[in-house]
Amino acid sequence: MFLPPDRPLALSDQADTRALRVDALVGQRAGRRLWGPMHWHVGAGQALWLRGPNGSGKTTLLRCLAGLHRPEAGTVRRPTGGQWFIGHATPLAEALGAAHNLRLWLDMAGATVDAASLDAWLQAQGLPAARPVRQLSAGQRRKITLAPLDLAPRALWLLDEPFDALDDAGCQALAQRARHHLGRGGVLVLTSHQALPAALAGCAQLQLATAAGAGLACAEAA
Repeated sequence: MFLPPDRPLALSDQADTRALRVDALVGQRAGRRLWGPMHWHVGAGQALWLRGPNGSGKTTLLRCLAGLHRPEAGTVRRPTGGQWFIGHATPLAEALGAAHNLRLWLDMAGATVDAASLDAWLQAQGLPAARPVRQLSAGQRRKITLAPLDLAPRALWLLDEPFDALDDAGCQALAQRARHHLGRGGVLVLTSHQALPAALAGCAQLQLATAAGAGLACAEAA
């Protein structure tokens, strides 16, 4: 279920190993405070949409949640069951095909996927396995970077502009995958400059302000 609009983001007193929690988290970049301190949690089966203008620190917050950027202060407690952080500009080996890229990426992430499952996923997505990715469209490349969500499910999805470059059908398909993930008790935090597809309508929003503003504010669900 989604976090309803009348239920603010707040730190729970109850220990829940399936929740994503932040406590007194403060973000900075190049010595400049971006947001915080913030206290909230996103429980199992819930989604959070990070919003804000360019420079407000949305990607920095995602990277702090993933453990890839050190916050100025505060703590992050991630749910058990692993995580996927998929950035807006996830690099691909341009001379290699989709299958080779995914095998390398999954191996580095410690995820085991058999060749048959990988080939079946590529066929289902209409993606060529061996064609160099430099010859693929931006939408096809985006599908490749999102493949680990299906091939090696993990509890926490941290997605930076995941709908970018996808056509309407691709956006709807990704939203349905996200809804299925939440239905299984997963947690989702994402950024998106565009409106979310209907399948994700009603998820909670966290509005980040510019450095000259208040720092952050919780918004009602869309």
